[in-house]
Amino acid sequence: MENIFDEDIKKCVEVMRGGGIILYPTDTIWGIGCDATNADAVKRVYELKQRTDSKAMLVLVDNEARLDRYVTEVPEIAYQLIEVADKPLTIIYDQAKNLAANLVGGDGSIGIRITHEAFSKELCQRLGRPVVSTSANESGAPSARNFSEISETIKQGVDYIVGYRRDDKSPHRASSIIKLKSDGTITIIRQ
Repeated sequence: MENIFDEDIKKCVEVMRGGGIILYPTDTIWGIGCDATNADAVKRVYELKQRTDSKAMLVLVDNEARLDRYVTEVPEIAYQLIEVADKPLTIIYDQAKNLAANLVGGDGSIGIRITHEAFSKELCQRLGRPVVSTSANESGAPSARNFSEISETIKQGVDYIVGYRRDDKSPHRASSIIKLKSDGTITIIRQ
């Protein structure tokens, strides 16, 4: 018999391939996710969060080799930053490509984080595409630090809720965020 981890992964991939949205644990806080290449699914996430699509969301990928698939030109320093990061790091890159247009910032940028957490990494690998990862809260509300803090509105608005790690009560934190321009200029957005 399969364990909950494998059952959840299979169901999440099935839901996302069908254009659905999920509620799932990540390397930071719980996230609302979907296939980052599906504009209709991305639109549903914005609607659930009651957020305008001018506020871009980030995506998770399972390894740094995937960056070239979604960013036109990855500055060399990005790989160094990823290698030395001691906690989850989201990097906002210029010139996103191969992603849903409504996911990309107005300036053409996209936030990408390489996840090392078991569930979200496996999810990205099995889907074979980036997964949207946005905090599981309505726009303007505090981020839920664990599953028990997620509102019923969010829970009822998704197509599937992962069972894995629901009982984890440890408070998780959002990632650090930096903006990395094509010329290598770095701006710290959140530490």
